[in-house]
Amino acid sequence: MEFKVLKDFRNLEAWQKAFSLAASIYTETARFPASEAYGMTSQLRRCAVSVASNIAEGSNRRTTKDFVKFLFNARGSLAEMETQILLSGEIGLIANIGEHLAAINEVGRLLNGLIRSLTRKTEAGKART
Repeated sequence: MEFKVLKDFRNLEAWQKAFSLAASIYTETARFPASEAYGMTSQLRRCAVSVASNIAEGSNRRTTKDFVKFLFNARGSLAEMETQILLSGEIGLIANIGEHLAAINEVGRLLNGLIRSLTRKTEAGKART
């Protein structure tokens, strides 16, 4: 059975990349020691899922302004994830953090572009009224 999505956030490149990043974080954290299950593993997974989830939730909100608010939330979770990746590298949980940081930067770039685009549309709409 297939469900109909109100607005298909899955077509947004920012969501696609954020989703892939979350999946890679889950794979990476599966290798963390059991002693980190309630620490870094849990924290990294929560913020990784939060990025894609905020994009999806925001896209189905009533207004563009609300969507932008959720995109800013996604950006905040992305910064949190970057901090945790850096710390994980520093304490030896992740050997090569470059791939993750590159993906974080790409998602951030896409979020910034989407925010700019939606903000321009909102401002253009206000100028016409």
